[in-house]
Amino acid sequence: MNRIDSYEDLAEQIVNWIKDYYWDNDLGGLVVGVSGGIDSAVVSTLCARTGLPTYVLTMPLDSNKQNTELSDAHAEFLKKKYSNVVHYDIDLSEPYHKLISTIGLNTAPSGFTTNRTLITDNLTNANTKSRMRMVTLYQIAGVVKGIVVGTGNKVEDYGVGFYTKYGDGGVDIAPIADLYKTEVWLLGEYLEVDERICEAPPTDGLWEDSRTDEQQLGASYEQLEEAMETGAGSGLAVLEKFNKQNKHKMDPIPTFKL
Repeated sequence: MNRIDSYEDLAEQIVNWIKDYYWDNDLGGLVVGVSGGIDSAVVSTLCARTGLPTYVLTMPLDSNKQNTELSDAHAEFLKKKYSNVVHYDIDLSEPYHKLISTIGLNTAPSGFTTNRTLITDNLTNANTKSRMRMVTLYQIAGVVKGIVVGTGNKVEDYGVGFYTKYGDGGVDIAPIADLYKTEVWLLGEYLEVDERICEAPPTDGLWEDSRTDEQQLGASYEQLEEAMETGAGSGLAVLEKFNKQNKHKMDPIPTFKL
């Protein structure tokens, strides 16, 4: 799905939007996590192009070697090209395993019958990885008096809810959340993002088997984009399934009111 006439104009519009928000809120920096994927590469490049203090974080956590290499390469590219970019590499593997071993109790609280798998399971562990990265981003943002810049696209943020609640979904602004994944790829090409990142199969990098987004969702981004745009197509059933399943992420928190 491509609704954009000029990616040069789009890049300028997003950069100006970020700058306006920055100055309107008297901020001290833009903080963005770089994963080795196209979304974070595009967002971090747009942040760098603002000329404002930009803090780029690579946060390996039992990460796939290819993802680590791509995220490191992109961070180094930004640091060399833009004098306003600071790169922090923070390995969260040891803190993550310490946390899991601490809360993965062998025995249940008194009066309960359970087992270890109910206290630690693979999906929960994957979400915990994402939340540890969010905490790290906000630690840096707090120190520099800045904001965490989101990297979610339109399909993930508003279509299927493909993100971790209070993990990569925990951000302050969302510069590309109204762009379909296809449009993010094309914007990345205009911004001269590393071809290896543009061509790499999208993955959240939270699983030991390096499963791709498409494998997790059961549909391609192109199919999901068609379903979102037209209400039809081969991705509609998948879109409806995940949209319903993940509604709790995308809707406001239910609040009892007097």
